[in-house]
Amino acid sequence: MTAVTRRKPTMTDLANAAGVSLMTVSNCFKQPHKVHADTRKKVMDAAAAVGYVPNLIASSLASGSSRMVAALVPSLRNSNFATTLQGLGDYLHSRGYELLLAVAEDPAREEIVLRNLLGRQPGGIVLTGGEHSKESIALIRHAGVPVVETWIAPKPGLDMAVGFSLFDAARDIAQLLVKKGLRHVGWAGFEATSDRHLQRQRGFQQAMKDAGLRSDLLFLAPENAGFAGGRLALDALVRKEPKLQGLCCVTDVLAAGALFECMRRGWSVPEQFSVAGYGDFEIAAEVPPGLTTVKTNGAAIGRAAGEMLVQKIETGRIDSPVRQVPYEIVFRHSL
Repeated sequence: MTAVTRRKPTMTDLANAAGVSLMTVSNCFKQPHKVHADTRKKVMDAAAAVGYVPNLIASSLASGSSRMVAALVPSLRNSNFATTLQGLGDYLHSRGYELLLAVAEDPAREEIVLRNLLGRQPGGIVLTGGEHSKESIALIRHAGVPVVETWIAPKPGLDMAVGFSLFDAARDIAQLLVKKGLRHVGWAGFEATSDRHLQRQRGFQQAMKDAGLRSDLLFLAPENAGFAGGRLALDALVRKEPKLQGLCCVTDVLAAGALFECMRRGWSVPEQFSVAGYGDFEIAAEVPPGLTTVKTNGAAIGRAAGEMLVQKIETGRIDSPVRQVPYEIVFRHSL
């Protein structure tokens, strides 16, 4: 018996089933914002009924452009990156684009991932930070696709950038400890210091130098230390400076770990010891007595990156190559 191969439904089949034009069907998948919500729902319901799936690869080859945007993040453990991807993905979906996600922990890995992603001909790329290898930069320049670097101080880089000054944010929160009258303040960072983390460390050190205080009270924990990193930081820095009065941390995870250690030691916070974090993770509001920290808007950064990419992809131009998304300091009771 000869097997019968079922013909895949075409765009014409879908248009006939939905009672709309071919252009309307095309816009539903490529530019949904141009189609009335009721019409779009009718087309999508018909697509589900007839089993229609658009051939995005063929479409991109024919048009020379892709409805896919690739995003690279250094980790999926960081909630800030998760909210950035959410903001980016939501905006892209509203404009008929899809998000392809990849993880690249360092510049060397980023180069390998970029080669694979560029082979899929994305319409644009979103990168995290401004630290890239020469090979990665050459790949991007040669590909000629729009690129947005996120979570960096907005400045001319590869193409476009969105974020804020990590240096300023860390300096601002470190200055709060100085204004409180603390004279012996330490820093808890990570051993595998990325450029993002290094900018925060430098901001802390500048605040100490501006106040005429020691800027060398630094402890760098293993990047996978988790809450234990805060305990390790206190252990090491108290040995280095027995009069230690406060601690600034590169993330809220280390800061929460430091608060846990203060509880174990019986130190009253903030009367005997002060702790500042970075990120305003969920734990910041829950850990006693509440963590003062830098709050960043990952979702706004992701949406801004999407807006810039789509404008550049669709028009070939951009209103401004940089976009500032402000941070704020959330005051709780750890200072």
